[in-house]
Amino acid sequence: MLFLQTLSNSRFTVSDIIQLLPDNIANQIAAGEVIQRPCSAVKELLENAADAGATEIRLVITDAGKALIQVIDNGKGMSGTDARMAFERHATSKIRNIEDLFRIKTMGFRGEALASIAAVAQVELKTKRAEDELGTYIEIANSEVSKQELCACAVGTSISMKNLFFNVPARRNFLKSNPAEMRHIVEEFIRVAMAFPTVFFSMTSNGQEVFHLESGSLKQRIVQILGSQYNARLVSVNEETDYMNIYGFVGKPETARKTRGDQYFFVNSRFIKSAYLNHAVSGAFDEMIAKDSFPGYVLYIDLDPSQIDINVHPTKQEIKFEDEKIIYAFVQAAVKHALAQFSIAPSLDFTLNPEIQGLDAISKPFTNDKKEAASSSGLFKTFTQKNQAHFIEGNNTGELKHWKDFFTTPGEEPQTSKQPQTPNPKRQTLQLVADTPLLQLHNTYVIASTTAGFLLVHQQLAHERVLYERYSLSAHGRQMPTQKTMFPVTLELAGADAAFLTELLPDLAVIGYQVEPFGNNSFVIQGIPADILAGNEKHSIELLIEQFKHFSSDITFSKREKLIRCMARQQAIKSGQALTQKEMLALAEDLFTCNSPNVTPTGSPTYLEFTKDYLDKMFGR
Repeated sequence: MLFLQTLSNSRFTVSDIIQLLPDNIANQIAAGEVIQRPCSAVKELLENAADAGATEIRLVITDAGKALIQVIDNGKGMSGTDARMAFERHATSKIRNIEDLFRIKTMGFRGEALASIAAVAQVELKTKRAEDELGTYIEIANSEVSKQELCACAVGTSISMKNLFFNVPARRNFLKSNPAEMRHIVEEFIRVAMAFPTVFFSMTSNGQEVFHLESGSLKQRIVQILGSQYNARLVSVNEETDYMNIYGFVGKPETARKTRGDQYFFVNSRFIKSAYLNHAVSGAFDEMIAKDSFPGYVLYIDLDPSQIDINVHPTKQEIKFEDEKIIYAFVQAAVKHALAQFSIAPSLDFTLNPEIQGLDAISKPFTNDKKEAASSSGLFKTFTQKNQAHFIEGNNTGELKHWKDFFTTPGEEPQTSKQPQTPNPKRQTLQLVADTPLLQLHNTYVIASTTAGFLLVHQQLAHERVLYERYSLSAHGRQMPTQKTMFPVTLELAGADAAFLTELLPDLAVIGYQVEPFGNNSFVIQGIPADILAGNEKHSIELLIEQFKHFSSDITFSKREKLIRCMARQQAIKSGQALTQKEMLALAEDLFTCNSPNVTPTGSPTYLEFTKDYLDKMFGR
């Protein structure tokens, strides 16, 4: 019996496969959620410095953060015990009970940042409180403390993070080039610096100062970061209510860009990403900017922390509002009010003209029967009872769902128009009718006769396809010729844009640009692609940076592919431009020699085909 029991226990032990991970491996896995690349560490360290009440924060970078990330602040510092405890997982001074999680007003609170950094880098910490005679020095790597001793240092904290992912080579191999990683670092630096305008910030990369931001007002900080061109083009937003406060600035309509420009949202001083709130601001600019343009803004929302959940994502850049519809309405109303106050939005005239005064609804008495019918409607209740905003019925429900009935007579079906179909990508090559003039319509469309009917060509989209294939050929083989500029143009950029351009220089050279660094975020344009009009070099590159910076697609493209698509979009003939017969013919011929003439790189149709059979059917023939 004892033998059988021993055998059974032995067999059971052999089959056990679940075991606890060592602490250092568990910390490295957990670190992957928080520290994904150098910019992740920059964000966490800068936010810790802000939480410490610092008035001066300095960031030092070497080798795009791969070799060194150092943050120096003059905040309140830490005791020796706190300094050691700060590197333990889930060690935090911000939370004592579960209710505190819903009253968070600081940047960091989960106690993961320093533990994650110590798991994947070599860390040195110096910290001192004002009341202490000596500070604390700690060395830690791979989650193990190798040294802790007293030291002489200034009040505040200096933390250095060296050799990121030194113990996780596979993670280090996935890091991008230095210019690409530097661009992400600059983005995170700007977001934190924008959130705390009264704090001095500086950033130094490889011994060269990239940013020097003196403390000041919010407008001064915006101009420091985004450029002096915004100085006279900002509209102040400031609305206070019992529920929430909204303040900041939006750019005037003329600052709107064809790509997503400088758009920043902060909730309780925390940068967030929210397509929902972006839509609210864009809606406030309705009919003031083109539909394919985007306004710039830096907006801050202050509200009770219990109304939001900031613990829904490891980076804490995505948050959940308890009542997002109210936030949306407040943001849009505040921006509209600001634009109207500064005489940018059209004012509303509430006086009634004679035609309106003659309507039955105005001239006839409002009887009791009509009053009861109106007051019993859902729309009346929505606007007269409290807390009813969420119950406004959508466009396809409720009392307005039969709106189309107003436009049809009884027994008549609503009219729908048949749209011509987009061409089949595998169709046969189209043949233009020789010696037949082409017609331009609204300076946007080109009508061309074919042997089977006619084509309606969108000149901008068609030219975009032509340029895309031309630039693709250059980028993957035959390099685009460069025309030297007679007088080299100097280009000065903000820090973030300079990082973008530095990253793009090798690929720009392939498609014909010759741009050289000139120090201190400046560049010299020595040459441009041969088919670009000379004299427009500076604007061309600035627009290219803007398009590339905010390139959006559900598909992940290579950097060169993004650049090619941006170039084609930028250089294409625009809608509204008059074309000669020669230009229209050249555009049509170039289009139909393309490999995929029927669609743009993004999938929009370049032309619609109207065959003779289709036209006959339209006319009942």
